[in-house]
Amino acid sequence: MPIVTVKLLEGRTDDQLKNLVQEITNAVEKTTDAKRDAISVVIEEMKPNHFGVGGTRKSDQ
Repeated sequence: MPIVTVKLLEGRTDDQLKNLVQEITNAVEKTTDAKRDAISVVIEEMKPNHFGVGGTRKSDQ
């Protein structure tokens, strides 16, 4: 039962997130031979002020 977690900054459309879940599921099914119904995808969206790179929050760029 593969479980894939994706962390993203918020701001994608519902269609983009739907397509992301479909494409990840397709890739996991193809590469692991897992049954499609057993593959879970969890999307965790973060606010830009909750994520930083190189000492700077994304919201401050």
